[in-house]
Amino acid sequence: MLSIIEKLIALLLLALLQPLFLLISILIIISDGFPIIYIQENYGKNHKKFYLYKFRTMKQGTPEIPTEEFSEPEKYILWYGKFLRKFSLDELPQLLNIIQGEMHFIGPRPCMVKNEEIIKNLREEKGIEKLKPGITGWAQVNGRDLNSFSKKVELDEYYLKNKSLKLDLLIILKTFKVIFMQKNISH
Repeated sequence: MLSIIEKLIALLLLALLQPLFLLISILIIISDGFPIIYIQENYGKNHKKFYLYKFRTMKQGTPEIPTEEFSEPEKYILWYGKFLRKFSLDELPQLLNIIQGEMHFIGPRPCMVKNEEIIKNLREEKGIEKLKPGITGWAQVNGRDLNSFSKKVELDEYYLKNKSLKLDLLIILKTFKVIFMQKNISH
């Protein structure tokens, strides 16, 4: 039932946000051409691979590694990219991942297949891979970009052990606070 409600909410948001999707798409095309959407292979529930969608914020030809691993990320981020990332607008296409049943609004962030074997293994030790990933989660509202892999896993384990409607509502509230207060966002 929750999955159906989430899909309906995602569809509604997708419809309401069409003007914003159009504006962001035009910015991407004008500044760096196609593609508009960055497609990244990730691990989902039970390590099932899926394609995560984001608005592209990096220049074409950028190496596929986590932004925090770049020595000079500003060389690769498009002029509007930092803004989209700070306000998590680059994540909006993940509404499609929710509609496809690959993600929830709330859960641990999915691991990139290419670069995050460490976090995949750490999560497996704690049973976190049994959760469907989310657009936002406990780790994102408690340190976001500043968390080490082990800290992210610790926070994801907390979510696994304490998952409840009350915690989900707290995560939603804290997500808006993190986005609008610009806390713990490095790139």
